[in-house]
Amino acid sequence: MSIKDALQLMKDEEVEYVDIRFTDPRGKLQHVTLVADLVDEEFFDEGFMFDGSSIAGWKSIDQSDMKLILDPDSVYIDPFYAEKTMCVHCTVAEPDTNEPYSRDPRGTAIKAEAYLKSSGIGDTFYCGPEAEFFIFDDVRYSVKMNKVSFEVDAVDGAWNTDTQYEMGNMGHRPGIKGGYFPVNPVDPAQDLRGEMLSTMKRMGMKVDKHHHEVASNQHELGLIFGPLTKQADELQKYKYVIHNVAHAYGKSVTFMPKPMKGDNGTGMHVNMSIWKDGKPLFAGDKYADLSQEALWFIGGILIHAKALNAITNPSTNSYKRLIPGFEAPVLRAYSARNRSGCVRIPWTESPKAKRVEARFPDPSANPYLCFAALLMAGLDGIKNKIDPGPASDKDLYDLPPEELAEIPTVCGSLREALDELEKDHEFLLAGDVFTKDQLDGYMALKWEEVYAYEHTPHPIEYMMYYSC
Repeated sequence: MSIKDALQLMKDEEVEYVDIRFTDPRGKLQHVTLVADLVDEEFFDEGFMFDGSSIAGWKSIDQSDMKLILDPDSVYIDPFYAEKTMCVHCTVAEPDTNEPYSRDPRGTAIKAEAYLKSSGIGDTFYCGPEAEFFIFDDVRYSVKMNKVSFEVDAVDGAWNTDTQYEMGNMGHRPGIKGGYFPVNPVDPAQDLRGEMLSTMKRMGMKVDKHHHEVASNQHELGLIFGPLTKQADELQKYKYVIHNVAHAYGKSVTFMPKPMKGDNGTGMHVNMSIWKDGKPLFAGDKYADLSQEALWFIGGILIHAKALNAITNPSTNSYKRLIPGFEAPVLRAYSARNRSGCVRIPWTESPKAKRVEARFPDPSANPYLCFAALLMAGLDGIKNKIDPGPASDKDLYDLPPEELAEIPTVCGSLREALDELEKDHEFLLAGDVFTKDQLDGYMALKWEEVYAYEHTPHPIEYMMYYSC
């Protein structure tokens, strides 16, 4: 969509407001709303000034002026506001030079796509994220000096089989690890998910399915793949729609990787493929009908996996999911169809559908940084012809201890992941896609989270140690 098209849409839809949206380093969507009368062709050309010092991890107060550059191709009508509002995603620029701001996540995604083209390896990187989430009816938490606690509840929670409700307990609910794929009434969220998906479709998003996931209260909707930056935009809209439709139903959604113990956590498997001149680069005659380039791409993902964890699994909560026993991809291995490794090659007959699936990311990741980092790791694998080693077609969850010990793992904590990123980040700096300043700023934010987590007593410590 051109600027002219966007302005025509505003006229046709009788838009009252324009909501300018951008993503901060942690991946949270931010916005400012303007009266539509102010938005014309000149406004699209010149951008919008704002205070960058108010965004954690960006400018200091003495250099706070920043500019939002609107992308007309990203516009859509917001379905949740009472007044007709058109939304547009933005990149961030330096106000005096109009140069892209190095710490802007969306700008990083755009640079990653440009770097792919300049490399000569391919011209398009497609991503297909599968972001899961939990739906609760009641969420309470407290972090005080004398109280640290949380409690979640949902009528369809596996723990509520004997709860007394005023309207009676119908008894139909999936058990622990029993949510994949029973029909209603065991799956009670059919209509809620259907409205989420229909809302996305009306917004012009490409979607295909919805279903209950393995864990109690866990769900997933299907986004059809798209180019890197566009797909990161779509994932931000995906989260936005899911949060707001659930809120309208009196429900609460979280994309936390592990909101409760004892059941499967939430992942965001990312399906990836590179195309060149309209042809799929990953189709070939090697293992699982992959090309040599695809195998090298996997090699890059595996060798850089622990550094990638700091970006693809960026919360302390991420590592409560990445543990054995809950279908979590903790082992740095790859195979066809087998879901127990951290990289999988989904089965398909069509060469056009040949892709590589990274299974370790989760939806707490900033999608722009996540997709860009995965691409950079894969490209490093192709450029340096990194051999991924032999595929592992065994059930890695059930290996004897002596075999298991020989397979490398992903990180076990955010602290470890940040240390690994500090040691292994050169592949991200190629083509100035990521910058050292950007990574330093990002890691500083994440170290704050690590320190907050590590310095706070945990309720289970009271259970284990209070009477020692």
